[in-house]
Amino acid sequence: MVSTTYKTAIEEKLERLTAAFTPILYEDDREFLRNMETHSLAGDDIRRYEHWEWTQGVGLYGLWKLLDRTGDERYLDILVKYYESQMKIGFPALNVNTVTPFLTMSYLGEYLGSERYLAPCRDAARRIVEDFPRTKEGGFQHMTSDTRNDQELWDDTLFMTVLFLANMGRIEGKEEYIREAERQFLLHAKYLADKKTGLWYHGWTFNGEHNFAGAFWGRGNCWVTIAIPEFLAMAQVEPEVRQRLTELLRRQVDSLVRLQSTSGMWHTLIDDPESYVESSATCGFGYGILRAVHTGLLEPKYARAALRALEPVLQNIGEDGVVRQVSYGTPMGRTTKDFYKRVELVPMPYGQALAMLFLIEALD
Repeated sequence: MVSTTYKTAIEEKLERLTAAFTPILYEDDREFLRNMETHSLAGDDIRRYEHWEWTQGVGLYGLWKLLDRTGDERYLDILVKYYESQMKIGFPALNVNTVTPFLTMSYLGEYLGSERYLAPCRDAARRIVEDFPRTKEGGFQHMTSDTRNDQELWDDTLFMTVLFLANMGRIEGKEEYIREAERQFLLHAKYLADKKTGLWYHGWTFNGEHNFAGAFWGRGNCWVTIAIPEFLAMAQVEPEVRQRLTELLRRQVDSLVRLQSTSGMWHTLIDDPESYVESSATCGFGYGILRAVHTGLLEPKYARAALRALEPVLQNIGEDGVVRQVSYGTPMGRTTKDFYKRVELVPMPYGQALAMLFLIEALD
């Protein structure tokens, strides 16, 4: 439990975060759109991708959590306006990243009892299971809007796609979706969770059978720290899978505690103190650890590390409500870890959302 002083500061920052959220949500990612003009895999209308990607999807999830916690209709209005606008434009081709906004849409459809919102989610879940490209051993290949990433597993996929599939399994009573989600978590862990440290590599390729640059990338790891407790809270998971995922989470968090910087933040390369500290990963770790403590997956002692990050995160939320020190969307560092150190810092919807998630959980 945070002090009264921190509680007031958190509530003030949440107001600023949400005020800044909508402009960032609809701000064009010019670099991404320029790339899509020549590299789009689907060749469909690029306007459908402008505001329907993982960057927005993670942001919407933070807003959904605020709505679910408070019932404040301001957040409901933002979400409804967003999804109504996108449905007029149309949905882009389905891939790992364009699945992400469907996660909040599935919760919103359930919240409103709206078939209008649930029907597209139902169709997306079916196509994930039936049509998604697979790696060897049946993993979801991390195909994005502009890159096939043949035979590659990325840690991002668990949050971006697998959580949505599990949630639709819960909503629709489709046990096969939850079993598939279990399989994806375990398969990704098999190839991405480092046996020595418990940290997760950004990716694995079956073409060459290696972990690319071997980087323990901060935000990639935070997707895992978030996804495991979220998955175990949303779905009826088999006991042996629950035990295995809990063990994986504890091993990862033990290393996170050991490698946390003196400032309370985490570095963009977790085990490299020469790399910059990064806000979105720090917020993701803070949220995931607290969520795991609050749901009984981790002992209360682990909350101390998460709460050490609170002060620097609050300091990185400007008066304008924009989260600073957030690294831009990051493809695979294929040959060198230094690639991650060169990723620029820029305000992004997922930075706002991960800060929201962390601050909301810190209030509990």
